[in-house]
Amino acid sequence: MGGDGKVYTLSEVSEHNTTKDCWLVIEGKVYDVTKFMEDHPGGDEVLLSSTGKDATDDFEDVGHSSSARAMMDDFYIGEIDTSTIPDKSKYTPPKQPQYNHDKTPEFVIKLLQFLVPLLILGLAFGVRFYTKSA
Repeated sequence: MGGDGKVYTLSEVSEHNTTKDCWLVIEGKVYDVTKFMEDHPGGDEVLLSSTGKDATDDFEDVGHSSSARAMMDDFYIGEIDTSTIPDKSKYTPPKQPQYNHDKTPEFVIKLLQFLVPLLILGLAFGVRFYTKSA
């Protein structure tokens, strides 16, 4: 590994977020991927979008090959101080509106206002058809 075991804070790593100076945090390790920016199969934008945070999930989601993982050793420069990485926030779904029982009669009235005229119209045609055929 190329690093000397130096420990960096997330703030320090976050300063390196350009195509000419790009550092990533993956699995608690810091990598200087600046020299790899042009060669990265996904392009430099993919790497830049993962700066300033723990990019482990981004890295794992892609499903990198074993050769890509081995290549990481060439870019290793140190460790991340994990106490400087904010805790992952747990996803909480948005609050759903509560079912309002008071609106049920309103729904029934609207339904009846739609169905009763249709029923009357159907009966009128039925009676008219029945009287003509008899």
